[in-house]
Formats: sequence, C-alpha cells, structure tokens
Amino acid sequence: MPARSDEPLPRREREAMDILHRLGESGVGQMQEQMSGEPSYSAVRALLGLLVEKGLARVRKDPTSRQYLYAPAVPLTRARKGALGRMLDTFFGGSPSELVATLLAENERQLPPEELKKIRDMVEEHARKKKTSSR
Repeated sequence: MPARSDEPLPRREREAMDILHRLGESGVGQMQEQMSGEPSYSAVRALLGLLVEKGLARVRKDPTSRQYLYAPAVPLTRARKGALGRMLDTFFGGSPSELVATLLAENERQLPPEELKKIRDMVEEHARKKKTSSR
C-alpha cells in the first residue's frame, strides 16, 4: 500500500529518502556509503525495498551495469509539504504565523538580511496573487 506523503517516516527511512532526493538515483552500495552508522549492504537493500513497497521510491535495472538503481517516487516539493504540515500541526498548532514568529525570535539564531528580504518578497508575492485571484 503506497504511503501518504503526510505520514511520518521512521528515522532510517527518512535518512534514505533524504539521500535519494539529494542524489536523484542511487545503487545500494552508494546508499550504504552515504548512510550513517555503517549499515550492512543487505540492510540497505531491504530498506530500499521497503521504500519501493511503500510507493516512496522506484527501482529500475541499469542495462549497462546490471545493478538496481533507486530513485524517489515522491517529488521533493510534495515531501517537503507533507513534512511542513506535520511540523506545523505538531509544534505550532497549525499556525503559520507561530512558525514565522519562532523564526524571527530575537533570542534565536539571526536570519541574514538577504533571507529576510526573500521571505518578505515571497509574502508580498503571495498576497498579490491572492488579491488578483479573488477579483
């Protein structure tokens, strides 16, 4: 049964998906090298098989090397939206403004001016789009 993009993944599965999204496509050996804690080849192969079974990864056999290559089946943007939705619900009561308030808190890490400008520009663009679509 395919997993929903908003379902949380166990740490190892999340790590494997992060690596697949970063690499785009990978064999078991390359995944094994990238993963923390030095998992065995067979453990990585089983983990990737589980991700395929859940519908989060896809697999193909490379005709030249005859090795199985794994890639994310869920686009990164969709995975990000699911993770952000879970984080908003879990830590901020579903409130985007609470998340932003936490980002902007003075006693926390300082956002560089260029990041603040990007955020301001995105909010203004979003407001412009909402205004024109409501006409």
